Amino acid sequence: MSDASTGPTGPEEWLVVIDPQNIFASPDSAWGSPFFAEAMPRIRELADAFGERVLVTRWMPTADRSTSWGEYFAAWPFADQPPTDELFDVVPDAVGLASRATLDLPTFGKWGPELESVVGHGGRFVLAGVSTDCCVISTALAAADAGARVTVATDACAGSTAENHAAAVQVMGLYPPQISLATTDEVLARR
Repeated sequence: MSDASTGPTGPEEWLVVIDPQNIFASPDSAWGSPFFAEAMPRIRELADAFGERVLVTRWMPTADRSTSWGEYFAAWPFADQPPTDELFDVVPDAVGLASRATLDLPTFGKWGPELESVVGHGGRFVLAGVSTDCCVISTALAAADAGARVTVATDACAGSTAENHAAAVQVMGLYPPQISLATTDEVLARR
């Protein structure tokens, strides 16, 4: 990719790893991405480069069931478990990616006051994780709308299918300069 598509970087940039949890990574899970194992070494490589500036998020099933989340959990009863269930644990390969506590939210998108307080207003961060076509894109679009500067490390994200991953990447690619796309190698080369 050209430099124009990858955008600037700097020492204030953060890595935000979206939901590297058993529920999204395990091949036995109905929501497990078949590409997570492929993305995880790239996620780790990015985390090593970002050092203390890494935040890991977790999706937690604590949303209000009187809303559309009630129908969502009715459609996916296997996920309607207490937040302490091992389904929601970070996968072993992701343990220790960040020195800070995980950001646990009951929403697909992780952008909000909690994440903004870490990366800063108008902050700059790289997104990696799972699923490209759900929680990653939901985070990227909301952050861009709020004025953050987002780079999506496309090969450090895992989609539900190859087609869904490509579709989500294509949509996020429509939002420059707020959202830029880069490979792990391109992100690392800018550091």
